[in-house]
Amino acid sequence: MSDIKQKIEELRKEIRHHDNLYYVLDKPEISDTEYDKLFRNLEELEKAHPELITPDSPTQRVGGEPLKAFKTVTHKVPLLSLGNAFNFEELDAFDKRVCDGLGESKVDYVCELKMDGLAVSLEYKNGNFIKGSTRGDGVTGEDITRNLKTVKSVPLSIDKKIDIEVRGEAYLPYNEFIKLNEERIEADEPKFANPRNAAAGSLRQLDPKITSQRPLDIFFYHSPDAKLKTQFELLHYLQEIGFKVNTHFKLCKGIEEVKKFVSGWENLRDDLDYEIDGIVIKVNDLEDQKKLGFTAREPRWAVAYKYPPEQKETVVEDIIASVGRTGVVTPVAILKAVNLRGVVVKRATLHNQDEVDKKDVRIGDHVMVQRAGEVIPEVVKVLKEKRKKALKSYHIPDKCPVCGSKVVREPGESAHRCMNKSCPAQLKGTIQHFASRNAMDITGIGDQLSAQLVDSKLVKSPADLYDMKKSDLLKLERFAEKSAQNIIDAIEKSKIRPFAKLINALGIPNVGEATAEDLAEHFNTIDKLMDAKESDLSKVHEIGPKIAKSILDFFRSKENCNMIERLKSAGVNMKAQKIDRSNLPLSGKSFVITGTLSRPRPEVEDEIKSLGGEVHSSVSKNTDYLLAGTEPGSKYQKAKELGVKIINGAEYKKLI
Repeated sequence: MSDIKQKIEELRKEIRHHDNLYYVLDKPEISDTEYDKLFRNLEELEKAHPELITPDSPTQRVGGEPLKAFKTVTHKVPLLSLGNAFNFEELDAFDKRVCDGLGESKVDYVCELKMDGLAVSLEYKNGNFIKGSTRGDGVTGEDITRNLKTVKSVPLSIDKKIDIEVRGEAYLPYNEFIKLNEERIEADEPKFANPRNAAAGSLRQLDPKITSQRPLDIFFYHSPDAKLKTQFELLHYLQEIGFKVNTHFKLCKGIEEVKKFVSGWENLRDDLDYEIDGIVIKVNDLEDQKKLGFTAREPRWAVAYKYPPEQKETVVEDIIASVGRTGVVTPVAILKAVNLRGVVVKRATLHNQDEVDKKDVRIGDHVMVQRAGEVIPEVVKVLKEKRKKALKSYHIPDKCPVCGSKVVREPGESAHRCMNKSCPAQLKGTIQHFASRNAMDITGIGDQLSAQLVDSKLVKSPADLYDMKKSDLLKLERFAEKSAQNIIDAIEKSKIRPFAKLINALGIPNVGEATAEDLAEHFNTIDKLMDAKESDLSKVHEIGPKIAKSILDFFRSKENCNMIERLKSAGVNMKAQKIDRSNLPLSGKSFVITGTLSRPRPEVEDEIKSLGGEVHSSVSKNTDYLLAGTEPGSKYQKAKELGVKIINGAEYKKLI
């Protein structure tokens, strides 16, 4: 037995060595075939002797059943986000604050590439990886240990038998991102918007087997436990003990050298196989970092210089009118394909006629485009010096491009609308919204199946979904017994969705999730809501004349009332569950949420409501708490101005 144990340890050591060479140092010494042979030998020995399997074995990167939810992890040292600088003036201001704070005229900095991925923390005990978590709100994150084990560049153990926490950025390389999206298109699944979303979505899978199929990578950049003098030494130390570090870092003597580094990488970043959106600048001396300390949200000794979104020139080949579920007709520019930061862009929304007129976009124009927030493609400006004289101004058509009905722009509105409620384009959007996750949550009915159901005349109203049979679906393309039954099961399951989700699913104009929750709580049943007068609606939180009119108009429609009667007959839940909230811990407390939390926002909102609290979309003097995660928006400033109590994740946890 001792011989077998020794053989297993030798194989593990050899595989770890080759993992480090391949995934960390990018210097493989053996072929894939030779590596696979070593791995198979280890698997066979462990299968024959399961009592010898250890958590740090290379075979244990994937395993176990899917989790029901992630556990919460409290960071020993806060994992805060960084403040931003968008130009050299702001960089100079940061340098002045640092120098003033340290009483120095010049400070050494370390510049590192700012990866656009997901910040993570990993804990090692006696050299073995024991726990990994997301940044979350900086104070608490989610336990994603099993998912991080699937990332090949994460060492399951290191040679140095120490206790250490290391921090890094998980990411998805560009070429892998493109392949992943191609696979998702082939599987009729929605594409990821960008590599960052793909990385974050992959690491937050409850099933680690799904994560293991995504070729994630990671760079490490920090350890709060390392007893060294400088950040520069720390990066070299992490490399030495077996962690993958991005080698494009530099020690800069003063802010002018920092600016040269920043300028140099603005163009070089296109040559990388991963996404960076800026440069992280850190005070090099770790004692100086301690002296400078932190604000409530970020370190005073570091800043992220953010590059402006990449802009490229292309041509508007056409402008089409797209019709949404509420009938809004949106002009969309069809572009000559252009690659923006690894994403091929072919379309960009022009929002409305006012936007088209303001930018004076015409078919045939040369334009500059960018991805707003590195996500949504937009036309920045028209290159009028390249315009041909004969190009005509664009106007949204007065007839719907889908159904031919009249298109109207109501006084005071920026949007043009198709007035035909039975328009196929509107119906497709209506079905997709009705089945969406925050509405009736009918898994499997996305944009493509919604279009298929409408085009086949199988569905003309959301109520028709509940009349469908498996045999109806089997007549459609790409449906087999199992996939058809899954859809039918999901529709049946949706009947018990909470009343508030049904109200949201109805798609009443100007009524979103928060308003749907308020309506469900105030009126309790669909009949009471349908019978409500304007004076009744005005008593509901944040409902003004505009929203009240939308609700009244919706229920005056004979077609909508018939749909609701059919949903009732199908057994869809039409009433709110009565809960005595008076004795619940958050009873009477009003919350607004901003920024990125350590858990999905809907989950936190549901938790607050289950404890008697209310969640609203905007901050007012009546708001009791603003729950602020990382990178909070304008609500944070408004809460400060109004004197609303601002709490982070840890304070919220204590509160509940």
